Amino acid sequence: MSSSPREKVCVLVPAYNEAARIGTTIAALCARPEIDEIVVVDDGSADGTNEIARAAGATRVVTVQNGGKGAALSAAYAASKDSADIFLLLDADLGASAGEAIKLLPLIQSGQADMTVGLLPPDPAFAETGQSGGRGFVVGLARRGILRRTGQIFAQPLSGQRALRREVLEALGGQFASGFGVEVDLTVRALQAGFRVREVETQFRHHVTGGDWASVRHRAKQFRDVARVVLLLR
Repeated sequence: MSSSPREKVCVLVPAYNEAARIGTTIAALCARPEIDEIVVVDDGSADGTNEIARAAGATRVVTVQNGGKGAALSAAYAASKDSADIFLLLDADLGASAGEAIKLLPLIQSGQADMTVGLLPPDPAFAETGQSGGRGFVVGLARRGILRRTGQIFAQPLSGQRALRREVLEALGGQFASGFGVEVDLTVRALQAGFRVREVETQFRHHVTGGDWASVRHRAKQFRDVARVVLLLR
């Protein structure tokens, strides 16, 4: 009796000026036999991110003009949509913890979910600095927006670490929202289309924004983009 062929898994990694971390991220993904292809989209970086990703073992590196995370993900999917059954969407700054991505696969492979979202634990190294991540307002807005639109509540609605079936992306037209509203838009549209979304415990680690002025401006942009998505979604 022959067994069913293993479903192919492709990782999509949008990256912007991540030279300090992209190499370790890609190396960690390359070490996982469950992953068949790694596609990096360099979103107009000026620090050699694309060369480092290629040298680290990325299957394909696509360079585009800077257009933000959503545009980079759309370009990554367009370049790989026929190459896999399951897609992992991962941030470029996960470093050695990127291998945790395989924890997002079992619920999808077993037919219990169509999309999984990685829950990140508190970062102990960041906590020791005494700073605050300061994303409470944005997380709260995202959580309320998803609840209002779908009736479901998520612990970490802004998590960018996800796995989803190709059918989900096909149903959503292979396009991602612009700016920092990507995750909220993806969750809401998937749920409204009838797909099942589940959160999964992981040990991912990534760069956390602190309390400096640049970080405050970053969170202000996040709030703006999430608010835009929440208001526009029907």
